[in-house]
Amino acid sequence: MNLDDALREGMSMDGALGIAIVDYESGFTVAKQGGSSLLDLDVAGPALAEVVRAKLRAIETLQLDDDIEDILVTLGAHYHIIMPTEARGNGASFTAGQRQTLFLYLVLDRSRGNLALARRHLRGIERQVRS
Repeated sequence: MNLDDALREGMSMDGALGIAIVDYESGFTVAKQGGSSLLDLDVAGPALAEVVRAKLRAIETLQLDDDIEDILVTLGAHYHIIMPTEARGNGASFTAGQRQTLFLYLVLDRSRGNLALARRHLRGIERQVRS
């Protein structure tokens, strides 16, 4: 599956407002679907990349032997889900030392979307993107 097809599938979720693939080292938005003037996915990419880098530094500082499976930011009107595209074990995760630097970013309308279903659907898209 190519990136555009994967992102179109992400936009088919109930409540999906935008989805992107972002490089967390550079903040560059590799591909995107959806968004709006109020939800600029190109502007969000660098800011979210900093969130990922900060969390990885925290894990390293705390010497936690664990990975980030996803990051959820809950706002009044939206859910923002950040999910890595690299597999480790049975699922995807960020690891401080790994070289894969891409993540999926999904914005979901809280009143129309189902968070549990969106995370499950996004995990399926993640598997398609990395294969």
